[in-house]
Amino acid sequence: MSTLTAPPAFPGAKAPFAPEKNFPNWPDLVAASGDVWKQAIARARGPKVLVCTNTGMHGAVSTFDTVLSVGLTLAGARTSRVFCDGIMPACLMSTFGDATPPDMIADRGLVARLCKACLNRGTNSARPVGLPEHRLSSFLKREDYKEAEALAGRIPVAEIRSWTLDGIAVGEHAYAGALRYFATGDLVGQVRGKDVLRRYLEGAILTARAYDRLIAAERPDVAVLHHGIYSPQGVAAEVCRKHGVRVVTWVVAYRKNCFILSHDDTYHHTLMTEPVEQWEGLALSEAQTSLVHSYLASRASGGRDWIYFHKDAGQDFEALASAKGIDRSKPVVSAFTNVVWDAQLHYPANVYSGMIEWLVETVRHFAARPDIEFVVRIHPAETRGAIKSRQLAVDEIAKAFPNLPRNIHVIGPEEEANSYALAKASNATIIYGTKMGTELAPLGIPVIVAGEAWIKNKGVTRDPRDRADYLALLDQLPIASGAWAPDVARAEKYAYHFFFRRMIPLPFLEPNGTGAMFDLKVDALQDLSPGRWPGFDAITNGILNGAPFVYRAEDFGVHDA
Repeated sequence: MSTLTAPPAFPGAKAPFAPEKNFPNWPDLVAASGDVWKQAIARARGPKVLVCTNTGMHGAVSTFDTVLSVGLTLAGARTSRVFCDGIMPACLMSTFGDATPPDMIADRGLVARLCKACLNRGTNSARPVGLPEHRLSSFLKREDYKEAEALAGRIPVAEIRSWTLDGIAVGEHAYAGALRYFATGDLVGQVRGKDVLRRYLEGAILTARAYDRLIAAERPDVAVLHHGIYSPQGVAAEVCRKHGVRVVTWVVAYRKNCFILSHDDTYHHTLMTEPVEQWEGLALSEAQTSLVHSYLASRASGGRDWIYFHKDAGQDFEALASAKGIDRSKPVVSAFTNVVWDAQLHYPANVYSGMIEWLVETVRHFAARPDIEFVVRIHPAETRGAIKSRQLAVDEIAKAFPNLPRNIHVIGPEEEANSYALAKASNATIIYGTKMGTELAPLGIPVIVAGEAWIKNKGVTRDPRDRADYLALLDQLPIASGAWAPDVARAEKYAYHFFFRRMIPLPFLEPNGTGAMFDLKVDALQDLSPGRWPGFDAITNGILNGAPFVYRAEDFGVHDA
């Protein structure tokens, strides 16, 4: 087994810029800006912003972070970028497959296979803009690599997930990263799973060490990161918080041209704890309410989205019931899963330790309830997402129940079934972590939240406190008509807030259907200056001044209405 005691030198990392297809041509944009851009850099005296791109090969991140860096500089910020240059033996750019098999990760072969190309793409793309750049290896010593290897090799595998380093949850992010790599909910039976996990832990330790010194040296006011979970992003975010640096995370939203940003933590957490005062006082007009429902109707086909998984808008429930053998003389209860491995983070208020545990116990409950037709809709993203799941919920159900009772019906991720028609025909719905709850409550459909879905804590769903509370809710099913009906007006307000205010539109980023995800449609860099785009102003104001990341759609309108 090879040992990485220092990062390799990447002489090609400063290769001449060559525009890639589907990526912005930054030299042309800089040239079109004349002296405006040079003057903006020279007079920037505002907050110091560290844009932590880290993984340069991620096309959407590379483009958005450069756009963000330009906009922040034009708004007066002193902006710099951070890139990993091969310090990690495993990171979020690795996915299970022939290109990066487990042996490559376990034997530290990723650096030679992937890291140079990753660094080159990120730095060569960003360099023409002319902003300062930091590389993580500059903040590490040779002994750091030896320490990381020793620590990762010494900690028992069973303790890695909860292991911390100087208060940083490096083990949690390493474990989440390993699950993401294998695309499974646990590491049981995975080829060299323990070795791969240790490589992720090594990378997380090295990231923590590098960011400790980077933050101490640069003393930024705010750090901006994609997602804010996994390694390196989640580790970097935690180190920044430890040093008192404000943290902002961003992610591509569902709606076309839109992004979600959060203060302090990943959106997986912040959208569950966001103060309801930000939206419950909204007074929606009839037109705004209609807008909510027209958008929700479009979700069945994804017509107004650039991230969607459903392709089943045409099928009604009667056709589905006939195809699946659902007895229409009985009440129907439906459950909607999420992807097993996705964002496996710690949620202290969870009823169950994981989705599979919840799913199996819920199926077991309804297997003993022949008076109810129970339908499980497996999330289509298991097979249609960018990373195909290698642990399928339908297989987990089959393992636990080789012979399902006839009142239990499972719709696989690849099946063309209209999830929305199923929900509307249900006496009640149950979700774990899917975002679908935000779509169902405004339709007046009763929703039980068993996991960490964003609709939780909004006052429109049933949110059990513990397992006993959850099972007691199931015992009450089926419910009388209207018994658990959500406050539709309140649910509509939250849906408006979530889909049109928290999803911030940047119309100048247009979908291109590639890994780069979007094209930059501006003529020169000054087109990203303050005052040009209300959504971009909301983002830069939030980053520089700590304002809530809320786009006032009620004032500026919905760009795709």
